[in-house]
Amino acid sequence: MSCVNNILVVLDPDKQQQKALNRALHLARISQASVTLMLSIYDFSYEMTTMLAAEERNTMRDSLIKDRKVWVEDLLEDYNTRDLDITITVLWHNRPYEAIIETAISGEYDIIVKATHPHEGLAHLIFTPTDWHLLRKAPCLVLLVKEHEWPEHGKVLAAIHTTGEHDHHDSLNHRITEAAQGFASCLHSEVHLINAYPGAPVTIAAEIPEFDTGNYREVIAENHQQALAEHAQRFSIAESCQHVREGLPEQVIPELAEELDAELVVLGTIGRTGISAALLGNTAEHVIEQINCDLLAVKPAGFESPVKV
Repeated sequence: MSCVNNILVVLDPDKQQQKALNRALHLARISQASVTLMLSIYDFSYEMTTMLAAEERNTMRDSLIKDRKVWVEDLLEDYNTRDLDITITVLWHNRPYEAIIETAISGEYDIIVKATHPHEGLAHLIFTPTDWHLLRKAPCLVLLVKEHEWPEHGKVLAAIHTTGEHDHHDSLNHRITEAAQGFASCLHSEVHLINAYPGAPVTIAAEIPEFDTGNYREVIAENHQQALAEHAQRFSIAESCQHVREGLPEQVIPELAEELDAELVVLGTIGRTGISAALLGNTAEHVIEQINCDLLAVKPAGFESPVKV
């Protein structure tokens, strides 16, 4: 069974333990996929060495690239890669996320695999992490790897948005569920669906005393349950694996993922950029900070990355 064909792995430049590499090699063995190990490096001091001619700076830069390629080759010695198709690429680029996305586009990769790291303090408010750029701008699947293992007969949780008013919601729901089932088939796991719905607006309840919040919540829940059941039926997903919960997605999804001990959460990301992204963020970005398992981000059909090769 194949869930991916061409894998791009983003290596950590300063770590001996490579979570993304471990996960990607596991995927490659299951799917008989080809793997490219990518390392993006940059040192501003090399560009500032004005005492050297451009040719000499290029020679120094090429030497550093060769050294890092040898480092990657040394990393691979700790892995059994005898039957795998593996390529190594080291790029000099001052924006890692652009190097990753440009490589993904030019190489027609169907998934980017990268390890995640916590962003503490104010750093993520001032500098957008590479992870977030990939979630918003990568044209293919993005698998962000955490510490959770991938046991067989585990749980894959797909987060969808039912009762959407636009066709693109339905289309994205299909893509999310198909991706979840593809990975679940490879991992011999069970697919669960989660749909969050908003509670009764507090302002309405305060301003209109006769407003029946209990009835409102019941009606909304029934509508979402019915919509989820119709969606699940198309993919032959059992009722016991359908979950409708009140609350924000960034609260509900991590809670259920922990309850199920899910190994993978699959959700869609619309690729919001600019001011709206800075102020609002994406559900995927809020979720990934709170879950303890891997996250697979799926783009809508026809998505075009703002990063051009």
